Amino acid sequence: MTRREKLQELLVKQPDDAFLHYGLAIELVKEGEAEAALERFDRVLRLDAGYSAAHYQKANTCVALGRLEEARATLVTGIAAARAKGDAHAEEEMRSFLGSLG
Repeated sequence: MTRREKLQELLVKQPDDAFLHYGLAIELVKEGEAEAALERFDRVLRLDAGYSAAHYQKANTCVALGRLEEARATLVTGIAAARAKGDAHAEEEMRSFLGSLG
């Protein structure tokens, strides 16, 4: 059983687990299924708007697809979420990423 299959199986039992959805999104990126990964990152963020890694990885996936405006918007939202949580490290990482997009 692949990691993806294991995550999908766990999600049947725990459909609202943001961490499992995030893990599946990462697996989808690795498998070249960027659009499906973006849908999964969106699910993570609906479940937990403060999930900083999901904001960052969603933006990264958008960049890989050439969707720079969507990446910027995702980072702006992620920066605000990280600030609200008091996660200065995540906030700075996303600020740096946003700055690199010009």
